[in-house]
Amino acid sequence: MLDCAPLVTAVERLADRFRALPQSRLHGVAEAGLTLARELSCAAQRLELPGREPLLMPDNGIFALGDQIAVAGHDLVVALAGHPGRHDVLEEALRGVAKVEELL
Repeated sequence: MLDCAPLVTAVERLADRFRALPQSRLHGVAEAGLTLARELSCAAQRLELPGREPLLMPDNGIFALGDQIAVAGHDLVVALAGHPGRHDVLEEALRGVAKVEELL
């Protein structure tokens, strides 16, 4: 069984930090936040729909980044529940979240 609790915790923490950032700081980390949200979303789609090109999460602006990170992270957790052997995907997601968190 794959324990995704660390990913849920990390994604929620990062999403909350993005939601709390002032606009001046958001501009500096927006690209990294959107890239992470897209990576998490694409990872989930690859698990759920193998063989199909993932759809790219849209850029909904800097004020939506916290929500986009949270949604993409939770989607990945749900997708991983159906693929209990994919420790590689979980570890990559955790590394991506940690990397963006270091920027904050």
